[in-house]
Amino acid sequence: MIARIWKGRTRQADSSEYLEYLKSTGLKDYRETAGNKGVIVLQNTDSGVTEFTLISFWESYESIRKFAGENIDVPVYYPEDTQFLLELEKNVLHYDVCFNSFNK
Repeated sequence: MIARIWKGRTRQADSSEYLEYLKSTGLKDYRETAGNKGVIVLQNTDSGVTEFTLISFWESYESIRKFAGENIDVPVYYPEDTQFLLELEKNVLHYDVCFNSFNK
């Protein structure tokens, strides 16, 4: 299994609306892509800025390509992301999952 990690930052005032936007765009597309095993959304707010960390889990690198396209290191952005995000990350990270305790 592969973990794909993306981070984005919004103003705290926009965080609830952005989370709803994520649910209707990227998170929805994750679920609809063959080979996606799920996603965790983490959120941390400090000094008026909310950072989101999305960790999606994938069956293989090929399944990530079905979602992200050929260059899997480039984030997938949606039209309104630029209205919410303080900057656009240039890369996502990928890790091989060596152990998890979600499915005991």
